[in-house]
Amino acid sequence: MSDGQARRVRIVSKGPIMVEGPVCIEMPDGATVESDRFMVAICACRRSKTYPLCDTSHRRTVRR
Repeated sequence: MSDGQARRVRIVSKGPIMVEGPVCIEMPDGATVESDRFMVAICACRRSKTYPLCDTSHRRTVRR
């Protein structure tokens, strides 16, 4: 961040990674995904249909 403040990142147990926005996410293939929301949920389980953004797909998994 250019203003010298640290960006807050929170890892949610069995959930997404929450990042203070706005964010620009660079994918392995070089593509970018941008979100201007004040808080952005980044998928950690890779089940999201909107990957890399979370769509709460982690909630629909069967836990054993």
